[in-house]
Amino acid sequence: MSKALKVCSVAALVLSALSLGPSFAHVLEAPPRLMVWSPELWRDATVFNGQFRLFALVGAPIDLGAILAAAILAGVLRKEREPFRWALAGAVLLTLGLVVWFGWVAPANSVLATWVPGPIPDDFNAVRHRWETGHMAVAALKLIGFIAIVLSVVRTSR
Repeated sequence: MSKALKVCSVAALVLSALSLGPSFAHVLEAPPRLMVWSPELWRDATVFNGQFRLFALVGAPIDLGAILAAAILAGVLRKEREPFRWALAGAVLLTLGLVVWFGWVAPANSVLATWVPGPIPDDFNAVRHRWETGHMAVAALKLIGFIAIVLSVVRTSR
């Protein structure tokens, strides 16, 4: 394996794993957040106390880096048909995860940003459901993307 391929492979694997980590954490947190937590606890933890601030500050650059690294890996593997396809699929799936986040989760975040302490908003259940399920969908796409990147690396002949 060439040095460039090694560097690209490690970068794509590490960044996609780091991108998947927080998304998978959302999936693990979802059952109690949806079935046990009171609306007040969910709102306070999610909106008012900054629990997810680092998910944006650290996670967003990692997400972009994972997409870029997977795309570069695909470029490096362009002469190897099967590994190239897996790397490209990984880059596309990670990109779709970001697209789904902007289309599904970001609108819920926009509503959450308008909430203030006091009574629970009338649209609480719909917004909470959208926020939680959106994160689950993003995690699924990232997981499949990560698997595709792994397959691109293990299937390369170089």
